[in-house]
Amino acid sequence: MSFAKSYAFHFKVLIIQTNNCVNRRHIFLCITHVDSSSRRLLVIGYGSVSQCTLPLLIDCFLLKKQIHSLTIIDVIDQRARIEPYHKIYNQINYQQEEITVKNYGEILGKYLSDGDILLDLAVNLETRCLLKWCHDHKVCFVNTSVELWDPFGEAYKNDPRLLTLYHRQMQLIQMQNEPTWNKNGATAVLDHGCNPGLVSHFVKRALIDMAQCVVNDKKILISPGEKTDLQKALKTKNYPRLAYLLDIKAIHISERDTQLTNDPKKVNEFVNTWSIDGLAEEAVAPAEMGWGTHEKIVPEGAFFHDEKEGPCNQICLATKGMNTWVRSWVPSGEIIGMVIRHGEAYGISKYLTVHSNDENNNAALYRPTVHYAYLPSDSTINSLVEFRMHNYQLQPKLRILNNEITQGADEVGVLLLGGRYVDAWWTGSVLDIHEARKLAPGQSATTLQVAISVVSALNYCIKHPNQGICLPDDLDVDEVLDISTPYLGQWVSKAADWPPKNDKIRDDWQFTSFQVVD
Repeated sequence: MSFAKSYAFHFKVLIIQTNNCVNRRHIFLCITHVDSSSRRLLVIGYGSVSQCTLPLLIDCFLLKKQIHSLTIIDVIDQRARIEPYHKIYNQINYQQEEITVKNYGEILGKYLSDGDILLDLAVNLETRCLLKWCHDHKVCFVNTSVELWDPFGEAYKNDPRLLTLYHRQMQLIQMQNEPTWNKNGATAVLDHGCNPGLVSHFVKRALIDMAQCVVNDKKILISPGEKTDLQKALKTKNYPRLAYLLDIKAIHISERDTQLTNDPKKVNEFVNTWSIDGLAEEAVAPAEMGWGTHEKIVPEGAFFHDEKEGPCNQICLATKGMNTWVRSWVPSGEIIGMVIRHGEAYGISKYLTVHSNDENNNAALYRPTVHYAYLPSDSTINSLVEFRMHNYQLQPKLRILNNEITQGADEVGVLLLGGRYVDAWWTGSVLDIHEARKLAPGQSATTLQVAISVVSALNYCIKHPNQGICLPDDLDVDEVLDISTPYLGQWVSKAADWPPKNDKIRDDWQFTSFQVVD
């Protein structure tokens, strides 16, 4: 049964667009209890991901009369892109507006009220501000990354830790701890794109699949007591316990983008398969990772967070993410990838932490190291080299690849490493460009993997409108993957024959053993 048939619900949609077509990767989505005939959805941004998401909204909801109306807003004139939809569906409208720190409340108030939905696909719109506004007005909210108005302001230059996503998460926690904050308010699903987002659900599915393999494979040596413990954790779907019992030491969010174009990158041009502004901000920020309890060697240039504030489940490095490389693996083979900061490094490592006494939340008994290992497309690699050559100033011309992609795929998944019974296990999506175009005509593999995750988060908000702030790890894995998997191409969940035998990585699975240092 199709998603549209299985997940019928009514809501009214508004899409606000900001930034030009090369600046978008994110979507804001908000939903609460209200008569479906009057519920409104406000989406910020109409870039590559938003353009991919709109047809999905139409197919899944508008044509099924689940959406009453849809309005799009952007800082630049997008009428030419929206008009073809408006001619077919008069419920779809467009407004050109810019959202700033001074006017965001006024603009949101024009389009949203109790029971409506906000969806953000823009960059540099501060999540705390939009989230608080939605909380105060009982509006649900979805985005794909935690943002600031000015991510590289003067206040952040003296300490690399202030540039981390961990720091932003601590600010969100501080806001939630205010006496007036209702923890059971309108649902807000944060960080729910592909990664961060879907990869948190990939981890849960990987743990289930690996544990079932260990329990059922007679070739794997396991004691009766250990087998019973795993079976109990499987039955209760206790994912932190599963990771602990399987002794997973590291989790790579490993991604390789092999999409190729018939229009190569030009001199002084940045080419990418998704938001260029989004990648540039991540690339120049400090490398950031969830820090495992098995780690014995502190990498050069490491910064630890204040133990008095927050879970201290992460560290950062003085080096930029785009200049920090590690060895990793995807189904097509071994890769080296960049340790670019990503929200899942915080969320997954925090979620999987096992404390020596859970009630008192004291010393961590177990936690895996978690980080991104990203190998982008050839065009993007060349663009990043030139970007670095320009002293990290973006090139004058920016281009997001779409119709000019001729072949290739986006392999994105989670690589669980160092297990007691299975050395390595990869779970994720291998989406070929041709399959992506069959599923979403005119779109790329990369944008579709993000867009369908946004749709699944929207569905979660509608079904669970009063859950308060949720990270991807807080959502039900089956609800999300039942919607997303049909759009993810080849689904892979299997043991990986990596790293090679006698490789230094196998000695102790230390982060420094994965690092590529020439």
